[in-house]
Amino acid sequence: MDIRSAQLFQHLASSLNFSHTSEQMHVSAPTLTRVIQRLEQELKTQLFYRDKRSVKLTDAGRRFQRFVYYWLEEWHQLQLDLQLSSVELTGEIRIFCTVTASYSHLPAILDRFRLLCPKADIKLSTGDAASAIEKVRQGEVDIALAAHPTLLPINMAFRSIAKLPVNLIAPTIPCRVNDLLNQKPIPWQDIPMILPEHGPARQRLDTWLNHLGIKAKVVAMVDGHEAMVSMVALGSAISLAAEPVIHHSPVRDRVKVIEIDYQFEQFDLGVCMLTKRLNEPLIQSFWQVAVAKSQ
Repeated sequence: MDIRSAQLFQHLASSLNFSHTSEQMHVSAPTLTRVIQRLEQELKTQLFYRDKRSVKLTDAGRRFQRFVYYWLEEWHQLQLDLQLSSVELTGEIRIFCTVTASYSHLPAILDRFRLLCPKADIKLSTGDAASAIEKVRQGEVDIALAAHPTLLPINMAFRSIAKLPVNLIAPTIPCRVNDLLNQKPIPWQDIPMILPEHGPARQRLDTWLNHLGIKAKVVAMVDGHEAMVSMVALGSAISLAAEPVIHHSPVRDRVKVIEIDYQFEQFDLGVCMLTKRLNEPLIQSFWQVAVAKSQ
């Protein structure tokens, strides 16, 4: 078994979807199938149950998944250790993320990256999470921490580093919004809402509204989850925000999570960059550090 085969197996064991893994790992479906078949031949056992409708891990597949996880973790750590003793890399790396991510997830990655590339210059910019993918695609930044979009551009590499719960939030102060929320049943169509301009949060809100079969009573369109939390705290409306944004907000005591009979899809926070740049030494080093930190 080689590293690439292990990475392909690991992704497939998580996604349980050959098409999704082929797309995300930039490999053709026939090649992915051959890799899995070769692993099964080497191990002399079946790793997946698969038919036209579903893919599932066998008992042997689950045991092998645990082995591959630790094996790849050791491999990534070895790479980092060896690179620490090699020639130091220099240059500038431009990173984009939200304000919240800049102190919730990025510091742990940068701590490791600084050890690996102490002479690298880091240029950090922050903004709306929904614009992260486009900034990378347009070459405005080298790397971004962003939520996985519904459609990832085919020339973009993405690696997940965290799953972020998403919550519907309301103000805690006495206000018209809470008067409406206290009604039974809740008249969702009458409750003021703050919507993101676009991006994964907007898609999740739209899906929920379609589930309810209503049209939102929109009072504001906002870029950035931090701004939405602040506006909710003022008592003007309800909105949707990722859990870390709520937790780190300076007005977190003035908002509350609305308990509803609906589960919003979590954000898949990850590191993304143009695939063609993965072989650039400085970019590759950051990628390896981020991946090693997430495992």
